[in-house]
Amino acid sequence: MKKITLFSDGSSLGNPGPGGYGTILRFGNKEKEISGGELNTTNNRMELLAVIEGLRALKEPCDVTIVSDSSYVVKGIIEWLEGWKKRDFKKVKNPDLWKEYIEVSKNHKIHALWVRGHNGHIENERCDILAKQEAQKMKKAIQ
Repeated sequence: MKKITLFSDGSSLGNPGPGGYGTILRFGNKEKEISGGELNTTNNRMELLAVIEGLRALKEPCDVTIVSDSSYVVKGIIEWLEGWKKRDFKKVKNPDLWKEYIEVSKNHKIHALWVRGHNGHIENERCDILAKQEAQKMKKAIQ
């Protein structure tokens, strides 16, 4: 299995508001940047969508380490998800995205690692820039 590092971040201008996400996929010394946005969303949705879109871009099963500054995403993956599945996502925010995460992650071996945001982590800072650029694009699209 290829070892991939997936760095991700999300942003929204207002909560809800226009939002964006940024992802960096790294395999060895190769990197791919992915970004996108939505017109009316929340920060947590963009944080999770960054991970989903990064996983969706992988063409084969991989050993993936997700690096995120979102405790919602990291704890969701490593602590809460199994319990949410058992209760069929009752009283869970963003069940549509969590179900999508399950689908795109099922062929991969997943690890999740939390990093402090806005703390000089190079890849996290780059993902933050990508996410904010996309959120600005969405804001201009609705003005």
